[in-house]
Amino acid sequence: MFKAIKSIVITTLVCLTAFQFDTTSVSALPSGISSKATAQSQLDALTVKTEGSMTGYSRDLFPHWSSQGSGCDTRQVVLKRDADSYVGSCPVTSGSWYSYYDGLTFTNPSDLDIDHVVPLAEAWRSGASSWTTTTRQAFANDLTGPQLIAVSASSNRSKGDQDPSTWKPTRAGASCAYSKMWINTKSRWNLSLQSSEKTALQTMLNTCTY
Repeated sequence: MFKAIKSIVITTLVCLTAFQFDTTSVSALPSGISSKATAQSQLDALTVKTEGSMTGYSRDLFPHWSSQGSGCDTRQVVLKRDADSYVGSCPVTSGSWYSYYDGLTFTNPSDLDIDHVVPLAEAWRSGASSWTTTTRQAFANDLTGPQLIAVSASSNRSKGDQDPSTWKPTRAGASCAYSKMWINTKSRWNLSLQSSEKTALQTMLNTCTY
């Protein structure tokens, strides 16, 4: 009887290990991340085309960190949302944050950047150059989907305006959620992608188990 129970326990542990999700930092992720199946459908539906130029681009054309009421701007809202705990309201003065891209933990909000998952310059090259300033402002302050995330300043600046064909998070296990956030954002905002970008996203999405 004991051997049978022991065998069942071992089998269960093996199965759980085989199908382990990336739950080390779920609290650090924004809401609205699609399932693998939904992300695949979104990716398949995106328009593939050559990227546009940077002619005329300026970050000032994407007014960001807009007021969100109660003395908070978009940056402060994301800092509070993504924190495991925090002190202060607006501004947040300290807390605990897990940087999903590189697996580092921070207590000082000045060590964090709010990453636009799809960078503003990338959006410009993918269709935002034809948007109104009002639409670009909405994109730059998008709190309705997984477009903004608090991460280490070093990881955000390493990324710059690169797409997934040339940059992805360094932390093992982060590629799945990152690809789904990127795909979700491009789908919701009707932005195009280039062939190499789609190939990289598909490779990353293939690593997903959820």
